[in-house]
Amino acid sequence: MMAGVDHIAGQTFHGRKGAVTNAFRYGVDYLLLDAEEPPAAPRLFSRNRGNLLSLWDVDHGGPPGAGRGAAWLREVLAQHGLPSPRRIELLAQPRVLGHVFNPVSFWLCHGDQGVQIVVAEVTNTYGDRHSYLCHRVDLAPITAADRIVARKIFHVSPFQPIAGEYEFRFDLRPNRIGIWIDHSHAGGGIFTNLIGVRRPLTTGGILRACLRRPLGSRRVLALIHWQALRLFLKGAGFRNRPTPPEQEVSR
Repeated sequence: MMAGVDHIAGQTFHGRKGAVTNAFRYGVDYLLLDAEEPPAAPRLFSRNRGNLLSLWDVDHGGPPGAGRGAAWLREVLAQHGLPSPRRIELLAQPRVLGHVFNPVSFWLCHGDQGVQIVVAEVTNTYGDRHSYLCHRVDLAPITAADRIVARKIFHVSPFQPIAGEYEFRFDLRPNRIGIWIDHSHAGGGIFTNLIGVRRPLTTGGILRACLRRPLGSRRVLALIHWQALRLFLKGAGFRNRPTPPEQEVSR
């Protein structure tokens, strides 16, 4: 069975809290697709094959470049005693001409009544990865009113400690995606979001995305390092990269 692919030409905002503040907003392209069904998509997009835009299993579900896609996710859910999803969707930035960097991607696990579990797959610029399990205690479908908390145990920014908690909020509609992540600790934290309209992926949408942001995730990496330089010049404390956590997934 073929499944459609959605394009979210969205906006992401990052705001630093604490004594040294910093904020920025930029456009970003995400794709949302069924992680286990062949995609019904324009010719300029491919699944597990090179193209102008593509999504690959090796980029998700396990270490970067050695992922196993949805099979990994189903194993993780079983290990944590969680129900097997009826359907799995992946929300991620695509490769553009073969290159990708996803600071955060999301696995959306559908039960009978809606999205029951979200796994936030976080990757830092050192090539380390850790995922956070997000669900309600009663495993009811996640709503926009829910606040799901996870303890931060993974190094993302050299200007933030491995301390405090993440508060996740998901507003997942048929026509719109809204995701908010609020990291708070004793000295401050950071707030980030991803907001955008869902539209079917089209050839025109692919071409417009490549014209607006021709460097794809290379641009994302450049923006990350530019903001890091700004924080360094503002006097934010720098922390060396610690050893990544042994577990791949936590709550």
